[in-house]
Amino acid sequence: MKALLLGTPNFTLPNFGKLRSCSTNSKSQRNGAVFRSPTCTMDATFGGNVGNVSKFPRVNVWNPYKRLGITTDASEEEIWSSRNFLLQQYAGHERSEESIEAAFEKILMTSFDQRKKTKFNLKTRLKKRVEESPSWIKNLLSIVEAPPKEVILRRLFLFAFMGGWSIMNSAEGGPAFQVALSLAACIYFLNEKTKSLARAFILGFGALVVGWICGSFVVPMVPSVLLRPTWTLELLTSLVAYIFLFLACTFLK
Repeated sequence: MKALLLGTPNFTLPNFGKLRSCSTNSKSQRNGAVFRSPTCTMDATFGGNVGNVSKFPRVNVWNPYKRLGITTDASEEEIWSSRNFLLQQYAGHERSEESIEAAFEKILMTSFDQRKKTKFNLKTRLKKRVEESPSWIKNLLSIVEAPPKEVILRRLFLFAFMGGWSIMNSAEGGPAFQVALSLAACIYFLNEKTKSLARAFILGFGALVVGWICGSFVVPMVPSVLLRPTWTLELLTSLVAYIFLFLACTFLK
């Protein structure tokens, strides 16, 4: 027993490497005792490549297009495809994912700024064209305005309904009642906009007269093959008048 205690101690644990899945790569000896230092994945530096996680090689590339591996004229579909592919390939590496997302967002912002500048330049060009146009065009544009999209759609539906109603009753009689309702609706909308009943009545009745005259000239030019036997000249002329009433109450100031 005494000889066993005074013998050379060995602190090597044969099963230590199995418990931690480590490999012994260094050892030191002090007073006859051998110490081994295990090395395993637990000793890996934080942020290092662990397992199959790989690092994005273009993390520090400044150009966002080159970072994603696309050209400057790439389509939106190609940009999204490259971004999704790289995120899938380097999933799990936080710095790589942040670099890919940053390049993607920068490209989107650049594209948005370019569209905004293009839209602004288009408005500037149109405004310049109007300023350089003849005086009669300026006077014509000064009495026209574009209402909200919802207003245009609602009034378009109303006059389209009047046109459909007139066509459905074409075999029974003329569209006089539908024309009268359309004229009243046009005057109502114009009065709501101009706050002047007299002006609204003049504009509405004028739109009806101009539309009826234009319809009287245009309808006879339409080939009879395209028309039904029940579609009279009065009916087709009223359809043209509906268009002028719609334009008047929607776009005139």
